[in-house]
Amino acid sequence: MAEWALLPLRLFLGATFLYAGLQKLANPNFFRAPSPISIQAQLIAASHTSPLHALLLHLIRVAAPIGIVISFSEVAIGIGVLLGLWTRIAAIGGAILSFSLFLTISFHAAPYFTGADIVFFFAWLPFIITGGGTKLSADAWIANRVAQREGVPSPELVAIPFATVQQICGHFHQGACAAREGLACDKAVCPVLLGNRAPLVTRVSIDSVDRRALVMGGAVAAGVGAAALILGGVVAETGKLIGGAKPARSATTQFALPTGGSTTTTAPTTGPTNSTTKGTLLGSAKDVPKGHAAAFTIPSSGDPGIVIHADGAYFAYDAVCPHAGCTVGYYAANDVIVCPCHGSEFAVTTGDVMNGPAPHGLAKLKIVEGSNGNLYLQ
Repeated sequence: MAEWALLPLRLFLGATFLYAGLQKLANPNFFRAPSPISIQAQLIAASHTSPLHALLLHLIRVAAPIGIVISFSEVAIGIGVLLGLWTRIAAIGGAILSFSLFLTISFHAAPYFTGADIVFFFAWLPFIITGGGTKLSADAWIANRVAQREGVPSPELVAIPFATVQQICGHFHQGACAAREGLACDKAVCPVLLGNRAPLVTRVSIDSVDRRALVMGGAVAAGVGAAALILGGVVAETGKLIGGAKPARSATTQFALPTGGSTTTTAPTTGPTNSTTKGTLLGSAKDVPKGHAAAFTIPSSGDPGIVIHADGAYFAYDAVCPHAGCTVGYYAANDVIVCPCHGSEFAVTTGDVMNGPAPHGLAKLKIVEGSNGNLYLQ
C-alpha cells in the first residue's frame, strides 16, 4: 500500500518535469537573450535577490547553454521517474535542480511556501530514500527479468513482521547478524528478508543477478536517454518552425510606437536633461501615446523598466516580475500589465498584483514630463 500511495506523486513529478523541459525546448525565446522570458533575463533578475548573486553574474554570459542543460535534464528526469527507471538517481537529479531553482528564482518568494521549487525539493525525498518501488516500475521489471533468466525467485516484496524474521532467522544472535558479518540486525537492510533486493552495501559481494540487472538497467537507460535527446531535438526544431518569435529590438534604440495593439516601444536610457527637469532622459512623451508603453533600462539597477501612458498620466515600474524574474509587458486590450511567463497580472495605475502567482506588486518608479515634452526618470 505504501508503494501504491507514492505512485501518484511519482507520476505527477515525472509528468511535470517532462512537460517543463519540453515547454522550454519548444519556446525559442527561452534561449534568446533579448526576450523578456529568456533564461538570461531570468538570471539577471534573480541575481539581484539570490544568495548566489556572485555566481549568477558569471553564469549570465553562458545563459543559453545553461538553459539547454536545464531543459534536457528536466526531460531526462521526467522520463526516468515516469518509467520508474533508475528512479533514485533521477530523484537526486530532480532534488538538486529544484533546490538550485529555489536558491536562484524563488528564493525571494514570501512566504517561502508560495514558491513551488522548495515544495518540489521535499517531494523528491521519498524517492531518494526508497527508489521507484515495484509498482509500474521499469527497475522492478528489469529485476524480475534478470531473476527469471538466472532461475532465482522473483524479488517481489512481501510484508512480514520483523519480529517473526528474528525468531526464525538462523543468522540472528544477540542482536547481531552473521549474514552481515556481525553488524547489527536491521530490518531496513536485512539480507534474509530482502534477498537480492537488499542494498548492495549490506552484502559481501555483488552476485551475478546484481551484475546482470546493472548491465540491463544501463542498456535500457542508454536507450531511453537517446530517445529523450531525439524527442527534445524534435520539439525544439518544431518550436522554431511554428512558434518562433522575432528577437526583441534593442533597448537602447528609440523607435515610434505602432498605431495600435499591445506592444511596448523602447526609449533611450541616457541623454541630457533640460534646465528645469532633473533626472534621466527617457525620450519624448509623444512616443508614448495614450494606451501605449515604452521600455527602458533603470540606470541605478540595470533592471528593465516600463512606462505606461494611461488615464491621462504616465506610470512607471521596475518591469521585473517579483515571482520568477521575467520581464512584464503592457497589454492595452485589457489595460493590464502581464507577466508572459506565469500569467501574473498587475494594475496599471498602482502596480499592485491583481492575479498571482506573484507574491506582491511591481516596484513603482517616478516619472515626470518636462516642459520640453520629454519624459524623465527621477
